[in-house]
Amino acid sequence: MAHKARLEAQMAELQARLERIEQDLAEPLNADSSEQAVEVEDDASLESQALLLRRQIASVDRALERIAAGTYGECIRCGGEIAPARLEARPEAALCIDCARQEQ
Repeated sequence: MAHKARLEAQMAELQARLERIEQDLAEPLNADSSEQAVEVEDDASLESQALLLRRQIASVDRALERIAAGTYGECIRCGGEIAPARLEARPEAALCIDCARQEQ
């Protein structure tokens, strides 16, 4: 299935990005206090990016679980079909467009 391969590639990319961010966050702060202020600010930004990446990873993981369960392409809320064009644009989509609009 093309969607599965795409999701697996997306997962690998997201995990690699998260690993790089976590490595950057693990580096000790500079001894210079003015540099520390910049690094702390950078770390806050990296932590926000890491949180977003973790959410994306979870979304892709759930999509892969739906593929394995044979429910991929079904809206998790109403049970209707998720349009192929929506899955092409967002292969991790769990909601049909109508249910997704209701979420907003």
